[in-house]
Amino acid sequence: MEKKTLLTHCTDEPGLISKITNICYKHQLNIIHNNEFVDNTCGHFFMRTELEGIFNDETLLHDLDQALPAGTSRRLLSSSKKRVVIMVTKEAHCLGDILMKAFDGSLNIDIAAVVGNYDHLQNLTEKFDIPYHHVSHQDLSRQEHEQRILETIEQYNADYIVLAKYMRVLTPEFVESYRHKIINIHHSFLPAFIGAKPYQQAYDRGVKIIGATAHFVTNDLDEGPIIKQDVIPVDHNFSAEDMAKAGRDVEKNVLSRALNKVVNDHVFVYENKTVIL
Repeated sequence: MEKKTLLTHCTDEPGLISKITNICYKHQLNIIHNNEFVDNTCGHFFMRTELEGIFNDETLLHDLDQALPAGTSRRLLSSSKKRVVIMVTKEAHCLGDILMKAFDGSLNIDIAAVVGNYDHLQNLTEKFDIPYHHVSHQDLSRQEHEQRILETIEQYNADYIVLAKYMRVLTPEFVESYRHKIINIHHSFLPAFIGAKPYQQAYDRGVKIIGATAHFVTNDLDEGPIIKQDVIPVDHNFSAEDMAKAGRDVEKNVLSRALNKVVNDHVFVYENKTVIL
């Protein structure tokens, strides 16, 4: 018996849940879990269905296409571990958290490799028997550096790329190569304090909470679809450096929780938002 997840989104109309579940029944598939959501502002329907049984993917998807509205997006996804490549610079907290959670099974991922533009995190990575690739940006144009990174990543056939405090802006060409497949952690509660030095920006504004945001990367800096966010309180006693130290726990927790949702197929990307079921 296999387990797979069916993700469906389309224009809303009466009877969609019945149509989908009846087709699953026709294929003798057991529904383990089901969630749905209707965005009434735009009339769009989302449904996540966990299935168990013997699958004929082509026939099942064909039957769904015949029954559902034109333009429906439907994906039937395996429950196997997703392959992830992690990109880093110098900071260890987000990488270390993901490495530990993958090691103990808290994250259902296969970390194929870690790629860094410095070698600072090579020893940490190799303690987990994971390949580390140091691809220096020194004396290279941004395009040349990214081409070398892409060549490195492509050999691993990654489902997702995780920017675990990777502190370089990616070019549009790189982003387009992995559209809605690159997950970033930004050290502020977006849309506040976009760009560089958000903790200094927060300190300068005298904020009373700081946060972190995990989002998909798009060509608009720090404005991609948001997956997860969280905050912690601060006060006037905190310097910008204190805020940065306090924020590390929020950053790593938000990133790993977002990654968990994505790799377990809970996330729909629609326009510049996400629906998480």
